[in-house]
Amino acid sequence: MRAIFIGILLCPGAVLSQETAETRELVGTVGSRSALLVLHSVQRADAGWRVTGEYLLFPALQRRFLEGERSPELGITTLKEGTTAILFGHDPTGELRGTWRGGVFKGTRYGPGGQERERFEFSEAFASMEGYSAAVRCQADDARYSSTLNFSVELGNVRSFDWRSSVQPAGHSCQLSALQQQPLQGGLRLASGTCSVTLRDIGEGVKVAAEGCSQQCGSQAYLEPVLVDRRGNCRLLRPEAR
Repeated sequence: MRAIFIGILLCPGAVLSQETAETRELVGTVGSRSALLVLHSVQRADAGWRVTGEYLLFPALQRRFLEGERSPELGITTLKEGTTAILFGHDPTGELRGTWRGGVFKGTRYGPGGQERERFEFSEAFASMEGYSAAVRCQADDARYSSTLNFSVELGNVRSFDWRSSVQPAGHSCQLSALQQQPLQGGLRLASGTCSVTLRDIGEGVKVAAEGCSQQCGSQAYLEPVLVDRRGNCRLLRPEAR
């Protein structure tokens, strides 16, 4: 799986051309647990929004899929929750009810029987990394994928960065090293041409993710997002097998 968060919106082509679609990443908490949330929204003709997405609960990386609606003005949002990407025909695990406006999504999570479980709050505003300093040298892998990440940051200034991965049995690889730091509010950004890497503080550590970097990779290679914990250890940012 080349990316943790993939939203597939199935709509007729004629409708898509008239709709506004957007994807937002938010960080926050569900009860006492920190979480990372990605929501994909498509605006309907009545100005309301159709919303799909998913979130990961830390530290176990439990994955929950979401589907529902958001009102156009007040931002009242209701999202059914389940363990599969297609919720129809499957028992829900809960429901998120709240408001999503001004970059903040907050409310209450209810159980499948409608009982109140816990409060949640997410924000599109990630923490500043202007004061972030770290020297990281770590590796994360599984049976066929291996990733090595080395970087040095001093007070928000990236001094060095090298990220490599390889995929077996083909042996295809990626390598990112000649990237220049660019301004980014709520994180650090490195880029070269269309290839960019972002580092964001997501509470449990720093998420490192690449985008548009296929030219730096072999035909079967890719760069999975990595979570760097507070001790400098790397972990592939993917749900645990259940």
